[in-house]
Amino acid sequence: MNELLRVKLAKLPDSPGCYLMKSEGQIIYVGKAVNLKNRVRQYFQNARDHTVKVRAMVERIDDFDIVLCDSNLEALILECNLIKLHRPQYNILLKDDKHYPYLRIDVTQPYPRVELVRRVAKDKAKYFGPYMGATGVREVLSVLRALFPLRTCAAPIRKDAPRRPCLHHQLGECLAPCAGKTTPEEYAKVVREVIDFLGGKSDAVLARLQAQMEQAAREMRYEQAAQIRDRIRDVQNLMERQKAIDVRGGDQDILACARDDIDAMVEVVFVRGGRMIGAESYALEGAGDQSVAKILSQFLLQFYDDGRRPPSEVLCMELPEQAQDVEDVLTRRREGGKVSLREPQRGTKHKLVELALRNARDALSKRNANLSRQRERTVGACEALARAVGMEGVPRRIEGYDISNTQGALSVASMVVFIDGESARKEYRHFRIKTVVGANDFASMNEVLTRRLTRASQERKALAAEGKLPEDGRGLTGFADLPDLILIDGGPQQLRFAREAMLSCGYDIPIFGLAKRLEEIFLPGREESILLDRKSPALHLIQRVRDEAHRFGITHHRALRQKAGMRSKLEDIPGVGPARRRALLTHFGSISAIAGASREALCEAEKIGPVQADAIYRRFHPDEGTRTEE
Repeated sequence: MNELLRVKLAKLPDSPGCYLMKSEGQIIYVGKAVNLKNRVRQYFQNARDHTVKVRAMVERIDDFDIVLCDSNLEALILECNLIKLHRPQYNILLKDDKHYPYLRIDVTQPYPRVELVRRVAKDKAKYFGPYMGATGVREVLSVLRALFPLRTCAAPIRKDAPRRPCLHHQLGECLAPCAGKTTPEEYAKVVREVIDFLGGKSDAVLARLQAQMEQAAREMRYEQAAQIRDRIRDVQNLMERQKAIDVRGGDQDILACARDDIDAMVEVVFVRGGRMIGAESYALEGAGDQSVAKILSQFLLQFYDDGRRPPSEVLCMELPEQAQDVEDVLTRRREGGKVSLREPQRGTKHKLVELALRNARDALSKRNANLSRQRERTVGACEALARAVGMEGVPRRIEGYDISNTQGALSVASMVVFIDGESARKEYRHFRIKTVVGANDFASMNEVLTRRLTRASQERKALAAEGKLPEDGRGLTGFADLPDLILIDGGPQQLRFAREAMLSCGYDIPIFGLAKRLEEIFLPGREESILLDRKSPALHLIQRVRDEAHRFGITHHRALRQKAGMRSKLEDIPGVGPARRRALLTHFGSISAIAGASREALCEAEKIGPVQADAIYRRFHPDEGTRTEE
């Protein structure tokens, strides 16, 4: 503990508030306390009683700040805001960038529409949802438009200037208020039916459709009866997918938390209008050593923020820490009714919590399995590759090189970068071959490695002169960041030229070549190639690097060919600069259309006069010569 910490600890007040733990000026943890003096001092006393995570955090703390509050509730709200603002490393963080769709009906308007929105605003409109993804909400909208003739456009409605009814009105899908075909009272009745339907009351709609189908069948309008039958089926399918769990039609969110030694997973089951409309899992990294009560406390405050409105009842597998204060905060955010936190012990609600817990455990298990596969594919593959090529350490930065040309013309090289087994696209680079004539991939590879490593030396010297070059070379960007391993697309000859270039620049970086025919690995100074198992993660990583280098190089080479083709047609014509070329392409649409145009037609393009038209025509028709004026 440094002297600054001792002084600040001695002057801590007996007051509620928040504390911000710092390390080298960065906020690494935000907490709240009923009594700041007692709570903050606990971190620096009885270290053996702390968890591993807390001990690691305390070892880094070199300063802290406090913010005094009038009450514990105020401290709770401030803590949530500070966590959201600073995203500290050791706090429980909800990394939620998903904004699920809602359906919105602005009942304050005389002719409201059903709108799809991503955020719940603090207005007087009716909101229904959230719906689990765009597919689910599109299904609901499709059923609504088939059942209720509400308008779908945002056209202004003016009584003094009615519009002509659109096709939707002719198909019976819109009451056409913009054309004066309905009254506000008739339209409001349909709006109420839509609100009831979205609230889970589908019986009246089904009864109405059933009566219409039977009436159409009695009148031998069988095609119309079949259409109504299909609508009934759509409504029933929609309602069946939303499992009915509460006949009273309440709104609830059910929360459960599963943990392992590292992370936690919170499952939220959404119930709207007495029907289960979906569920979602949220991973909380590094929260596995926290209690369920603390996790849910932090989760609830962060989850019901940024426009997400809490329901009237939230069921939890355990009540969160300071449950009454959390309940008060959520009630404030609901703005229109009290929010109740409950920990059901038996009955239907308890079964719902158990369902959420099973889903949370399943989601955590799948996430861990996915992370394990991802590690095997990235960092694990790097470790396997290091063993295969005889490296002592694990390569962090792998660079792959490839040469692309067409019979020696427009020769380019590509450099792709993989960091910790994953592509780092911002680090990719192209090189135009400058010193090699013709299709000589060996010399081209030598040039590229020479230029790349020469740039590295220059940038590192500049950083060293400024005192900014780290001893371990970590944290560098651009060419100054040297690769730990280099892959050359080719066999022993390409490898030899590349290594000669590297040694001439004063570097001895591990390097190998990959021959495409048998996927053979060639190492410098070794005659026999290495063949890896076809299922080896190391081979898969090498192939990804090689294929990415080839794709990146080919894409650039193709763009150069296309540009060169256009240049050979237009850019060599005297008197035709960039502005006139743009005018020609805008007017004619393509090079072939320009080539087939007469002199008179060429003059019709903007900025093209007789002199330019004659030069352009002669460029595409060299055998006809120059037109002589009479």
